Amino acid sequence: MISAASCFAAEIRIPATGRSGRPLELPGSLAIPPDPVGIVIFAHGSGSSRTSPRNARVAGRLNEAFLATLLFDLLTPAEAVDPLNVFDVGFLADRLRAAIASVASHQPTAPLPIGLFGASTGAAAALVAAAREPRVAAVVSRGGRPDLAGTALRHVRAPTLLLVGEHDRDVLVLNRRALADLGGVKSLEIVAGANHLFDEPGTLDDVATRACEWFCRHLRSTTP
Repeated sequence: MISAASCFAAEIRIPATGRSGRPLELPGSLAIPPDPVGIVIFAHGSGSSRTSPRNARVAGRLNEAFLATLLFDLLTPAEAVDPLNVFDVGFLADRLRAAIASVASHQPTAPLPIGLFGASTGAAAALVAAAREPRVAAVVSRGGRPDLAGTALRHVRAPTLLLVGEHDRDVLVLNRRALADLGGVKSLEIVAGANHLFDEPGTLDDVATRACEWFCRHLRSTTP
């Protein structure tokens, strides 16, 4: 493990396209540890942003495990007030693909295997993006709604870990159904004592540990 403080950190802008077809840029926070084994792009859920304390905490743990991270806003402030955008999984997946293209085309992130970490509706967007992007080598969902990815699930080949809180019963049912439709390597793990937000003591740390193990295992296996 390394200290997150030893990471190179930068605020970046990700080129994307609005619904009108006009180009725009999305702000992102990039952190790169020494000798990274991969990069994990975060896809937050509705009502959240790149400044989410929960995602920042998980990202810090990933950095300590030699994984670079990118937290970015999938929507502009103007777009985020429109529920049509917030719950449009295909639209969010396109924004994730823009982030994938960005990290894949710039040094020092270009050679790194790519993982996606999604929460809530962001998890569905991550799976849709993974189904369309062969560059995605692993996916982790935290309290996600993979069912919203629909028919894209059967086309996902990236190893996928679904993490669900023990007391998040309705979401657990939906994740079990989605697991059956997922292609490739897959696993559903229940986080003891956790509800949907994973704000119970120790539960988010449990999520971070499992995510680190999953990404390190599957991203290292694709490193040249």
